[in-house]
Amino acid sequence: MKELVIGSSINLIKSKYPQYNKEKLAEIKYGLASIYLTISKTIVIGAIAFILGILKELIIFTIIYNLLRMTSFGMHATKSWICLVSSSLIFIGSAYLCTMVTIPILPKIILGIVGVLLIFKNSPADTAKKPIVNPKRRMVYKITSTIIATIFVILSVTVSNDFLSNSFMFALIIQCFITSKTIYKLFGLPYDNYKSYQP
Repeated sequence: MKELVIGSSINLIKSKYPQYNKEKLAEIKYGLASIYLTISKTIVIGAIAFILGILKELIIFTIIYNLLRMTSFGMHATKSWICLVSSSLIFIGSAYLCTMVTIPILPKIILGIVGVLLIFKNSPADTAKKPIVNPKRRMVYKITSTIIATIFVILSVTVSNDFLSNSFMFALIIQCFITSKTIYKLFGLPYDNYKSYQP
């Protein structure tokens, strides 16, 4: 289904814009694949969350998580099915756990401090397909990520709602793993990809 949709779209683009070369078409195809994966993944995960009765919690957790993810970046799965399975486990599992557990304030503070330090150390964690080469951009992302992580910790220990408090902490912990060199190595992915472009 994926190849059919993307292939048809590319053929349509070719007919409309014959001046596009292979490089441009490859770039468009990559973008279309990302959009297709995002939409299909959202539908599947949303449907599972709806069946489990945690759709609202899933949406809230996803928004919170992506606030940190969009500046600290992190690992991407190499195959679409791996992305679907891992995303389902992470987002549905986290949303569900956030409704069930209560974390004492001291562990939150300790985890929060460690989390902020790891985000500062490892972000932005780029990928081979999208290396973040510009030093100024990297520094902006690093500082922004660290500020967001710090805000997450503060909110986690001050917000009275257990679900929201847990969501801020879980999002931080997950992103610490996703941006870590150890996880990249575990999945056989190159780390610090921007270094390959340095003179």
